[in-house]
Amino acid sequence: MSDSSKLSHLSALAPANIRAIAPYQGGKPISELAREMGLNEIDIVKLASNENPLGMSPKAQMALEEAIYEIARYPDGNSFALRDAVSQKYQVKPDQIVFGNGSNDILELAARAFLTAGDEVIYSQHAFAVYPLVTQAAGATGIIVPAVDFGHDLDGFSKAITPKTKLIFVANPNNPTGTLISKAVLKDFLQKVPKNIVVVLDEAYDEYLSVAHKSEAIHWLAEFENLIISRTFSKAYGLAGLRVGFGLMHTALADLMNRVRQPFNVNSLAQVAATVSLQDEDFVERSYAVNQAGMSQITQGLTKLELSFIPSFGNFVSFKVTNASAVNQALLKQGVIVRPVANYEMPDYLRVSIGLFSENARFLEVLEQILKS
Repeated sequence: MSDSSKLSHLSALAPANIRAIAPYQGGKPISELAREMGLNEIDIVKLASNENPLGMSPKAQMALEEAIYEIARYPDGNSFALRDAVSQKYQVKPDQIVFGNGSNDILELAARAFLTAGDEVIYSQHAFAVYPLVTQAAGATGIIVPAVDFGHDLDGFSKAITPKTKLIFVANPNNPTGTLISKAVLKDFLQKVPKNIVVVLDEAYDEYLSVAHKSEAIHWLAEFENLIISRTFSKAYGLAGLRVGFGLMHTALADLMNRVRQPFNVNSLAQVAATVSLQDEDFVERSYAVNQAGMSQITQGLTKLELSFIPSFGNFVSFKVTNASAVNQALLKQGVIVRPVANYEMPDYLRVSIGLFSENARFLEVLEQILKS
């Protein structure tokens, strides 16, 4: 039997919904680009994955250096210290919290806990790619609501609800467009959603919002028992490599999600770093300030280059450019990594993360050279 025949034979062992999944593709790593282009890693600027350019909290790093000596032990399966820290910070009960291996894990746990074949899941066009992935993996059907000005059309969401609707994903701010739903519009939508439909509110970028725009959804949990709020330590807290996120919800929903959660899904180092990071408010404030300054630097630079962009409330901005794929390749050759978003039905756009001043300047300089060539 040939290799291709074997592959076909073995693939048939999986159900059709699994075979149809296109695996999630993350941003290109620095080491991979260095190998491909023969570049020096220290000369590469990565602005592709919405990471914190400041790295992690120095306090968290010190805590990790001590915690490494206990790595031979299994982690606390209940994340006791981290659970207590999250409970105190957000004023929720400990049993309202579910921890995940990144917030992606929270999204998947919600799908595994509440979906089955034949169910429908509503999410927006141009929304985070993980929503359709976890929906399809569960054998459910995704209902994509067309975006309005690259943002969520919640009126369209309401109209899309049917007796088969079981789950709704809402990203606020949204990735990769950076759009934000106002608190009044969002709460009005939640009031319209039937109580037998779970709404997952993905707030991965909330720490990058101004005080005026910050989410109030945690205060809505008592009113909306079908609401799950997803948060992450991968962005403003700078712990993307450790993979830790959490969900806040009614205790009954948390109980169900914990039934399908893998034991020890958050490792020991992630728990330690997240616990300390949560308490380092100065670092988060500095991360916010760097992002605000960098956002102005990049958007002003794009404006100078006469490129349109989608106003963003995250730590990234998507901009429109002629022949985006070719521009992306040209950037890569110069050691600048951004993110193509053609898979989000945005073939004419590239998404650039906000970096340090020097990184942003390098991106703009190289982009200008490419556009003039």
